[in-house]
Amino acid sequence: VRWVTLFLNGSPKNGKVVAAYGTLSDLLSVASSKFGIKATSVYNGKGGLNDDTVLIRDDDVLFVCEGEPFIDPQTDSKPPEGLLGFHTDWLTLNVGGQYFTTTWSTLVNKEPDIMLAHMSKDKGVWGNKQDHRGAFLIDQSPEYFEPILNYLCHGQLIVNDGIDLLGVLEEARFFATPTKSEIQMLCSNAEGASLKLCNFEDPSGLKANLEGANLKGVDMEGSQMTGINLRVATLENAKLKNCNLRGATLTGTDLENCDLSGCDLQEANLRGSNVRGAIFEEMLTPLHMTQSVR
Repeated sequence: VRWVTLFLNGSPKNGKVVAAYGTLSDLLSVASSKFGIKATSVYNGKGGLNDDTVLIRDDDVLFVCEGEPFIDPQTDSKPPEGLLGFHTDWLTLNVGGQYFTTTWSTLVNKEPDIMLAHMSKDKGVWGNKQDHRGAFLIDQSPEYFEPILNYLCHGQLIVNDGIDLLGVLEEARFFATPTKSEIQMLCSNAEGASLKLCNFEDPSGLKANLEGANLKGVDMEGSQMTGINLRVATLENAKLKNCNLRGATLTGTDLENCDLSGCDLQEANLRGSNVRGAIFEEMLTPLHMTQSVR
């Protein structure tokens, strides 16, 4: 019988001394039981994958994995005591198995009342909700969480193509972030609605965000829409006569058969928009088609 010390992948602490006998499957079964995980592979301290117990020697130190790549415990360990003062603001979140590294100040400064901010105020409460690497465990979807974290970093809600907006909305509701109102606008369906003379300008300076909204056939005549984000929105057959669209984002927007007569489109971005059949009569300012349209 050979005795070996097992550690979780990337961790130099809380090792378990076990007897290595039988096959590799037997060793993985013991490791799974000891650590409460589903062990699938073991590595030596240099990152070499061990695929046979014949290669194991007495007093070997092995690292147990659940299928993830080997993590060197030296690079993942804490910095020297003298340097800790420079790193205390950083933390790692384990969201649905994916790691995100950010700072406590990012979670607190912008939205002090959301759930993530309360984590930073009550760090001790979360001590038993950390994985073997010290990351805080959050049982949510990582692809929906990422836009929320980015919003807390720079104040802009950016959702990549292919991400379900309803999923991001549910994530925002879970964390109680103000972004949920913005996401609801992204999910909006106002087809055929009458929005004449509406004011989309926020006194605080925030820009209205109707990215991806269904505005087919909407009547927005005379509306104030300075700086509005209508990226990839559908405005087919919409009536936008005499609208203020200065600095508006219309990239990839469907403007087919849209009436834009008398609009102010100064500094508007129409890159990649569909303007087939659109009416551009009596424009208040020259329309510079410097970007590609279709």
